[in-house]
Amino acid sequence: MKMTRPLDGAVAIVTGSALNIGRAICVQLGAMGASVVSHARINREGAEATASLVRQAGGKAATWIGDLTENGAASELVAASVDQFGGLNILVNNAALRGNDAMADISIDRFQQIMRTNVEAPFLCAQAAVPEMKRSGWGRIVNMGGLSGHRAVADRTHVSTSKAALVGLTKALAGELAALGITANIVVPGLIDTIRGVSAAGAPHGGHPNVLGREGKPDEVAHIVTSLCHPNAAYTTGQTIHVNGGAYAP
Repeated sequence: MKMTRPLDGAVAIVTGSALNIGRAICVQLGAMGASVVSHARINREGAEATASLVRQAGGKAATWIGDLTENGAASELVAASVDQFGGLNILVNNAALRGNDAMADISIDRFQQIMRTNVEAPFLCAQAAVPEMKRSGWGRIVNMGGLSGHRAVADRTHVSTSKAALVGLTKALAGELAALGITANIVVPGLIDTIRGVSAAGAPHGGHPNVLGREGKPDEVAHIVTSLCHPNAAYTTGQTIHVNGGAYAP
């Protein structure tokens, strides 16, 4: 007899999932039974590799490649998930731009580019996703934050501002969507060992050690994200959940 899994029949989109945390989230969602759309802005090969890993984990998978800051792209991504799998229940907004630039060196174009990617695109994806979640009777939105949005750091004015704004967006979504059975939460990773490199990832956090004395793993962040996507997570909404080894304890 086939065992049911908690997300059997659910459909998920994970933006920015060609590598690292996004990929780990996709694979864990697939292992829980979800059909997953892996998104990348340009890294088709990475997104396809993620989709293959989802299938190996027991889930169905598709890919969608595009720039979510372009007009209509978020709606096209949601439409693709509906065409491929028949609906949408879970949206994980993981795609983001980062940078280390002194405030005096940040052009308004660069500032706006980061805001469009880190705040506007998650808003547009949520706006496009909600009607499909409403039709299914439930939904989960998980935004991916950044530690620089919660404590003072140098050379990250643009990124810090965008990640702080994402917290506000998450709370607003939680309040507005509660009556529809849709939750919204934000997960904030600390120093994570990724393909981009530990030292580069750690630089924005000021080199402060965490109490565990090590970097986190993408799977450890993905575990928290996918837990929030579980049908039994319906009473958790509007929350900021830090995954940083104790480096920051609000």
